[in-house]
Amino acid sequence: MTKKYDFLIIGGGVAGMSFALKVARKQKYRIALCCKTTLDEANTAKAQGGIASVTNLMKDDFEKHIHDTMVAGDWISDPMAVEQVVRNAPAQIAELVNWGVNFDKTPEGTFDLHREGGHSEFRILHHADDTGREIQRGLMAAVRNNPYIDVLENHFAVEIITQHHLGICVTRRTPDIECYGAYILNPETGKIDTYLSRITLMATGGTGAVYQTTTNPEIATGDGIAMVYRAKGAVKDMEFVQFHPTALFNPGETHPAYLITEAMRGYGGILRLPNGEEFMQKYDPRLSLAPRDIVARAIDNEMKIHGLDHVCLDVTHKDADETRHHFPNIYEKCLSIGIDITKDYIPVAPCAHYMCGGIKVNLDAESSIRRLYAVGECSCTGLHGGNRLASNSLIEAVVYADAAARHSLSVIEQYDFNDRIPDWNDEGTMTNEEHVLISQDMKEVGQIMSTYVGIVRSDLRLHRAWERLDLLYEETEDLFKRVKATKEICELRNMINVGYLITRHALERKESRGLHYTIDYPHAPEHNTAEVW
Repeated sequence: MTKKYDFLIIGGGVAGMSFALKVARKQKYRIALCCKTTLDEANTAKAQGGIASVTNLMKDDFEKHIHDTMVAGDWISDPMAVEQVVRNAPAQIAELVNWGVNFDKTPEGTFDLHREGGHSEFRILHHADDTGREIQRGLMAAVRNNPYIDVLENHFAVEIITQHHLGICVTRRTPDIECYGAYILNPETGKIDTYLSRITLMATGGTGAVYQTTTNPEIATGDGIAMVYRAKGAVKDMEFVQFHPTALFNPGETHPAYLITEAMRGYGGILRLPNGEEFMQKYDPRLSLAPRDIVARAIDNEMKIHGLDHVCLDVTHKDADETRHHFPNIYEKCLSIGIDITKDYIPVAPCAHYMCGGIKVNLDAESSIRRLYAVGECSCTGLHGGNRLASNSLIEAVVYADAAARHSLSVIEQYDFNDRIPDWNDEGTMTNEEHVLISQDMKEVGQIMSTYVGIVRSDLRLHRAWERLDLLYEETEDLFKRVKATKEICELRNMINVGYLITRHALERKESRGLHYTIDYPHAPEHNTAEVW
C-alpha cells in the first residue's frame, strides 16, 4: 500500500511534535507523525531536570549561557549552533507555554529557576521533577487536537527511501542523494507500506538501549541514525556518549534505569561513598556540580578503587519538606524500594544517557540528504560538542524544530512525490520464528558496548568490540534477508549499526576529549572530529 503526505515525521518526542505543530499552522499540508510505540513513550517524557533558557535578565545573559555550553562541550561545540540555540531559547519557551506546557513559578509569578551542573546561573525551567513528561503532555494534547496531523502510533520505520530504491547506485560520495519518504511496518497487517513524502523529518531520539544499563526506554535503539547511515548520509561525533552520573542503583531495573536528576545536585546533594566519605574534591573544584563527564568518570573510578557497584547521593542535610516538595516523584520512587531520601543515602551509579553525536545537520536542520531533516537527539547540530550541558537537549530540540519548520516550508513547493518508488519486496522470505536469537543478540550488543565502549576506553577494548559487532552484523544481515521484517529484527540491525558507529568514531579520535576518554591517549591537543560520510 502506498500513502502520500506532504510531511512525514518519524519520531514523536518534543522534536517531532513541535515540528508537526509548526508546519500544521499553514493549514494546507497533510502531515503524518509516525512513532514506533505510543506518543507518550518518547525519551522526552523521561527528562526530569528541566529545560535551559536565559529568563532572569537581572542576573543572567546569553553570553553566560553560551560560555557555559562551550566549556561543557570542551570547546569543540559549533559556536554558530550554540548562538542559535541560546538566543532563540526564550521565544521557544514562550511557544511551549502557548501550547499548554506548565512550568513551575514562584509566588511572585516568575519562573522558579533551578541550577544544574555546569551552569553558572539559575536558568533551568522545570515542572517539579518531571519536566519532560509535562512538556510531552502539553504537546500531545495539541497534536491530537490538530486536524492536519495524522498520528500513526505503533508504526515502525524500516528504511528511508532514496534513489537506491530505483536501482541507482548510491555511495557516500554521491552528491545529490534525495529522500522520497520511508518504508513503514504496519503492526495490524504485518506488511511494510510505502509512505511517500515531499519532506521527511527524522526525530527518532537516542541510542541508550545499545548499552546494558540506560536511563532511556527500550525503544531508544538509534533507529534514525542507523537508517540515515545505511542511506549513505553523514553521521558525526558518535564517540560522545553521555553517561548520566546518577541513575538509581536498583538491580533488575535497567531499561530504563530510574534517573536521579541533575537538579538534585544543584539543590545541594553531595556525592559520597557508602561509608559517608566525600570524594569529588579529588576530581574537580566544582565538586558535585562538575559537568557530567567529570562526575561520571569520578564515580566510575571510585567504584573500581573500592570494589563497589554504586556510590551514594546525600540530601539528608536538606529540609525534608522542601526535598519532598521539589522532588516528589523521586521521593516516591525511592520510598517504593525502601529508601527515604530525607533520611537515607540514595544509591546511584552511572549509565548510558544521551548521544551528543548523530545525523549531521546544518543550522536549518538539513541533513546531507536532500529533503531530509533531523532534529532532537538523533541529530548532531554541533551544540553539544564533546559533552552536553545539562538541560540543553530539550531546548535544542524545539529551537531546531522551529528552524527546520521555517526552512522546509520555504522550499516544499519545489518538491513533488516520486511515484516511481516500488513497493517493499519481501518475496521469498519466511516468517521468523527465531525470536530467541534476536533477544539474545540484543543482550549481547548491550554487554559488548558496556564492557568495551563505556566510560573509560582503550584501543584494545574498542577493537574487541568491533570484532564482536562485526560477527553479529554478518549473522543479523543474513537473517534479515531470509525472513519477513519485524520490529525486533529491525531494531537489532539498528543497534548493531549504532554500536559500530560509536566504536569506529571512538577509534578515530586519538585523544581524550569531553565524553570520550581513552587510556591510550589520556592527553592530546589536536582536534580530530570523527565523521562518517
